[in-house]
Amino acid sequence: MGRRKVLSVRDLEISFATSSGSVSAIRGVRLDLYEGETLAIVGESGSGKSVTTKAILGILSENGKIEKGSIQFTYERDGEEVTRDLTKLSDQEMQRHIRGKRIAMVFQDPMTSLDPTMTIGRQIIEGMQEHYHTSFHEAKEKAIELLELVGITDPEKRFKQYPHQLSGGMRQRVVIAIALACEPEVLICDEPTTALDVTIQAKILRLLKEIQQKTNVAIIFITHDLGVVANIADYVAVMYAGKIIEKGSVEEIFYDPRHPYTWGLLSSIPDLESDDEYLYTIPGTPPNLLYQVEGDAFAPRNEFALNIDYRLDPPMYNVGGKHRVSTWLADARAPKVEMPEALKRRIEKMKKGGCF
Repeated sequence: MGRRKVLSVRDLEISFATSSGSVSAIRGVRLDLYEGETLAIVGESGSGKSVTTKAILGILSENGKIEKGSIQFTYERDGEEVTRDLTKLSDQEMQRHIRGKRIAMVFQDPMTSLDPTMTIGRQIIEGMQEHYHTSFHEAKEKAIELLELVGITDPEKRFKQYPHQLSGGMRQRVVIAIALACEPEVLICDEPTTALDVTIQAKILRLLKEIQQKTNVAIIFITHDLGVVANIADYVAVMYAGKIIEKGSVEEIFYDPRHPYTWGLLSSIPDLESDDEYLYTIPGTPPNLLYQVEGDAFAPRNEFALNIDYRLDPPMYNVGGKHRVSTWLADARAPKVEMPEALKRRIEKMKKGGCF
């Protein structure tokens, strides 16, 4: 029996009203998330990764609007499966039944997401008391257990301390403990390791995997670092200009990428074993979403672009397994284009090295 699908996003479109006009930030996003698995969403800054997950939590800014689509969330309540469309719930319903309780979020910078005027312990137990009316004594016991779970030493002492008394890595562990306090079915991690050094980053990634094995929580991991993706993800969705342009298992995306944009992302990963000082960058810039995108949004930056790319947006093609890609190059009628030789060599090196 397969894992239960906990989240299903279909044809999601989000716009933002600005002084210059309406920005179509999310354009028809479709993705699925299963219990006990990690989905990584990758792409350049501004591609729509964080906006998509904020829509799931119902925390879009005031000028943001869901124009179309659904976000179906399935969870257990009193022993029965319940499915609700999160786009139809009021902010009050989201706050009372979903946000923090069943879907929690770990933000990028723990220093700005933690309240400097409240002790660590108070911030951990706040959600438990709000959603489950837990007594202070019971909540404190669980908070100390959570601090131990996320690897905080001397949890009794840390419970009484304030954020400024902890290191950056410890603060990030505390934020994870807060997110886990109400035992959510879905944990959204919005670039939680970006501000940390590589040693602490590796520990946080290992911690998330250990927590997932113990709790079976489903994780959405937002990042622009493909090296992080290789270490934590089961599935990958590549976003560009508000749209998912390629998705599949982590092996399919790393070993058999099909979209030229994914080729560019993989090619831009620094190779520490190479003597070549040249670091590949994708030419050009993403489109201005104030204006309607004609055809494939990546076409102006794509050296393999076809004439049709400038006229029609490509559909999502099934290229095997769970692998899907949105590019006209995947059409049976398109000329055969192969990935750059340098990327082929890098992929072969990853395979031989047992990257996964």
